[in-house]
Amino acid sequence: MNAMVDQLEIRCPKLGGQVKFAYCRREQGRIPCGRIIYCWQARFPVESFLKSYLSEEEWERCFHERPRPKMDTLIELIEQARRVKENPDDSEENRPAPLQSDILSPRRTRRNEEESD
Repeated sequence: MNAMVDQLEIRCPKLGGQVKFAYCRREQGRIPCGRIIYCWQARFPVESFLKSYLSEEEWERCFHERPRPKMDTLIELIEQARRVKENPDDSEENRPAPLQSDILSPRRTRRNEEESD
């Protein structure tokens, strides 16, 4: 059943495009997206499906912990960008992570096309 359910697609209100259930199920590593129940409940019994494979701790962390405030996340990203700017030759660990939208659908630009030739 996992393989069949993982192939289902829906428009993601967070990312603004089509995504498969497999992505939503693993958006935060092993933990699903916090909106997964809201988005998928009309398609199939997603809550019981998730309870069958998530531990109680994972369930609590995903659906009952308060998310970090956006301001905290923005400040962290700004600090990461400053560290990279100050130490451009520093290791990869100080570089900010790519945005999810860049991972899912990188923009095609003339520069990208020229580099691929």
